[in-house]
Amino acid sequence: MADVIAVVLLLAVAAYSCGGGTDYGAGFWDLTAGGAKRGERPRRLIDHAMAPVWEVNNVWLIFVLVIMWTGFPVMFQTVFSAMWLPLALAAVGMVLRGAGFALRKPSRRLAGRRLYGAVFAVSSLLTPFFFGAAAGGVASGRVAPGTPAAADAWSNPTSLLFGLLAIATTALLGAVFLAADARRFEAPDLDGYFRRRGLGALAAVAVLAVITLFVTHDDAPHVWHGLTHGVGLVFVVLAAVATLATGGLLLTASGSWSRVTAVAVVASAVIAWGMAQRPYLIPTSLTIAEGAGAPGTLRWLGVVTLVAVLLVLPAVVLLYWLDTHGELESLTDADLRRGGAGDRG
Repeated sequence: MADVIAVVLLLAVAAYSCGGGTDYGAGFWDLTAGGAKRGERPRRLIDHAMAPVWEVNNVWLIFVLVIMWTGFPVMFQTVFSAMWLPLALAAVGMVLRGAGFALRKPSRRLAGRRLYGAVFAVSSLLTPFFFGAAAGGVASGRVAPGTPAAADAWSNPTSLLFGLLAIATTALLGAVFLAADARRFEAPDLDGYFRRRGLGALAAVAVLAVITLFVTHDDAPHVWHGLTHGVGLVFVVLAAVATLATGGLLLTASGSWSRVTAVAVVASAVIAWGMAQRPYLIPTSLTIAEGAGAPGTLRWLGVVTLVAVLLVLPAVVLLYWLDTHGELESLTDADLRRGGAGDRG
């Protein structure tokens, strides 16, 4: 039963990486959109695209936390004790990001909109980085039960690369989804604007992934072995194929398929990492069996998880479907239909 719950935890992490990652990526492009005039239309599209779904993506994060502290309490205590600083910074970033996004649009003063927009955008950059840095510390085996908090646990080569990969993958997801929204709203200039940025983010993901693979050879040998053998290698290959497919689709106005392949890139990469760690929750100090809770707790957690999936997952899928098909709200910003700033260098 512990192995089943561990797979559920990994899938929940993958779901948050894709769903929440798309929102963080939108914030990344908000940060890099330029000044008030040049970045006005891209930011209007970002606001409109995020408004219906940005809060629901945190459902996956809550799911991850509940499974961790209930199903694998030793892992939860170990990670949150040793990594309290990056995880606290990520949590603060999430709060500030939500506040900035919620307060930016109704703010009447330009200075206020700029301030809240900056908070939203910068937090969208820092939050995935610190989540990635914490994951890198776990992957490299720098934490173990009883390990005190230390900067080395999350400020090492693997953590740095995991943090940069987290930013790059969120930027990829954000650009791909925003390009598809631009096509739906008949804004071809913004479609090209975000597809070009998606290609740049995809190239960054590919380069960082290759560098990470080389670095983990010495810095995280157990994970490196898992990524280059067995099931982990299968998902690495799937991620590579999805990367090539996404690149090809971004070169043309490909409809919604680029969204599918971009999600496949990120989900395959996360699952590859999880499979590479087997049989450990924390390489090489805590196995799944050692970190699992009581058998009775795991059985009830499995039942509750099944009920939650049956109740929540259809609602979330329906919400995404309604949003991506334009059924929730019509776009009223006429600026999106006018020739405007788009991409001017």
